[in-house]
Amino acid sequence: MNPLIQAGAGNPLAFAASYVALLVLLGVVLAWRVIMVRRARLIGLGDGGDKDLTRRIRAHGNFSEYAPLLAVILIALPLLGAKEWMVHLVGALGVTGRIMHGLGISRSGGSSLGRIGGMLLTFASLVIGAIILLVLAWR
Repeated sequence: MNPLIQAGAGNPLAFAASYVALLVLLGVVLAWRVIMVRRARLIGLGDGGDKDLTRRIRAHGNFSEYAPLLAVILIALPLLGAKEWMVHLVGALGVTGRIMHGLGISRSGGSSLGRIGGMLLTFASLVIGAIILLVLAWR
């Protein structure tokens, strides 16, 4: 077995930390996308009326509103004895949802499959994660 795969196998905390790391990297990418437009268009504060910058700011802002909740759930799950599959369920849904939403809102100010699907997956991961936490905490 590949040593990298073997190192994480059977360790829910390692997988939870990996999902958190992916969220952090996605947050950096979304922030960088804002910075690049600000620098190119010399907009230091706000959006300067630039619709592209507004979408990028909101993509990063929305991410920043939901990713910390997901990170807390992901780390708390294994600490309460969650099975590996539970961490993967919450982590995969949450990371996929955040990627979809970030792409969707960056490309369209209106309703889109990315935005709607991304939020549905994000909410599903948060609700499922919260329910699992409650069950584990009170078993």
